[in-house]
Amino acid sequence: MKMHFCIPVSQQRPDALGGRYVLYSVFLDGFLFCKVRYSQLHRWNEQLRRVFGNCLPPFPTKHYLAMTASMAEERRDRLERYLQTVTADPRVTRSDVFTEFLTLVQMHTLNIPTKKTSLAVFLPDGRRIDVEVLTSDTAERVLEVVAHKLGLYPELLGYFGLFLIRCFPEGKLSVVKKLADFELPCASLQTSEVEDCKIGLRKWYLDPALDSMLMDCRAAGDLLYMQAVQDIEIEWVKPTQAQREELKALQEKENQTKFLELSQEVRHYGYIQLDPCTCNHPEPGCGVVLSIGNNEISCCVTLPDGQTQDIAFQMSGVKCWQVTFLGTLLDTDGPQRTLNQNLELRFQYSEDSQQPWFVVYTKQAFFLSSCLKKMISEKMSKLAEENPEMQIEVPEQGRSKKQPFQLSQKDYFNFLRKSKMKKAEDECVWGTLTEGGL
Repeated sequence: MKMHFCIPVSQQRPDALGGRYVLYSVFLDGFLFCKVRYSQLHRWNEQLRRVFGNCLPPFPTKHYLAMTASMAEERRDRLERYLQTVTADPRVTRSDVFTEFLTLVQMHTLNIPTKKTSLAVFLPDGRRIDVEVLTSDTAERVLEVVAHKLGLYPELLGYFGLFLIRCFPEGKLSVVKKLADFELPCASLQTSEVEDCKIGLRKWYLDPALDSMLMDCRAAGDLLYMQAVQDIEIEWVKPTQAQREELKALQEKENQTKFLELSQEVRHYGYIQLDPCTCNHPEPGCGVVLSIGNNEISCCVTLPDGQTQDIAFQMSGVKCWQVTFLGTLLDTDGPQRTLNQNLELRFQYSEDSQQPWFVVYTKQAFFLSSCLKKMISEKMSKLAEENPEMQIEVPEQGRSKKQPFQLSQKDYFNFLRKSKMKKAEDECVWGTLTEGGL
């Protein structure tokens, strides 16, 4: 599936020969990722084509004469689409030519030298694990180092991820984003310094049934237990009073297995809860708390009279969604390195074709979109296993048989058509960023 790359702003800069060039500010999941010139991206595209041939998306052509404003805007838009499309192919994103270029531009943008450093990674129970890495190490590499230190089986790495998280004095937790495999954690911490973020290790799947794949590994079981305890403490999970007392007794006895078994029965176990935000349903300005997991979007809406209303949207009924940036970003040389202050995510639900879009105004719009894509990927993976004749081929490189996989948008629609499920809307927008609203 496409990643949340966008180029909301570009700047003209003088070059050493007295001419001018355009510098593009590339954002990923709402945070500044890098700044690059067209010539850098052009050389990178040529390198990728030598490896992958014509399967790559079209790249904007060179202009040898001065560009008009409309031509410059068209190039910016096409570069943005190129980045979104080329990163949808897992064969490309796992290649050395892909990772090495993005590592270089991330470090160059933030003036980060390659050197050894101690990186703090926080576990769900609050413990801090310090790992010795290079500043140029990707999130995938850092996760491998952390897993080795914890004793987590390498074949289970795909079930976990590194996240940018914020912890608050009152014990609350906010997940800002999941780091992509090719992101540099050292760079991500620098671009998110205004948010005062930390790197946290958490499981990265939203189907609670997948817990069973991890229980043979002691380290994985420990991590699941830590996160289950934390999710109850921060009230992401909603146990009844009887369940809470039984869970507390099991925790006191340090019976992790029974604790996790009972946790599976608790409402919203394995869900990710977003920060309180606002929505447009049943009327504009309503407060809402979203919990995402187990193939649904669960909304606790606070009405103007103070009463609450629970609404659940099944992912099978979500036709499409879109992330929109509502503001204007003119300069990224200053302190503003994030788009996350003016975002909305809107989705359309198919049960009632006349129903307006459900709109959520949240700083976590990109992360919410990532969660929706994750649930669809897990659902398609499960359906593919249940219907071997419809099996979608998964690239073998760097992936064990036990690890979950991501589907491309094309594979998703093809699977729906072949399995004769409800018709998917071809105009579905997979987390595409638009500026200024619809």
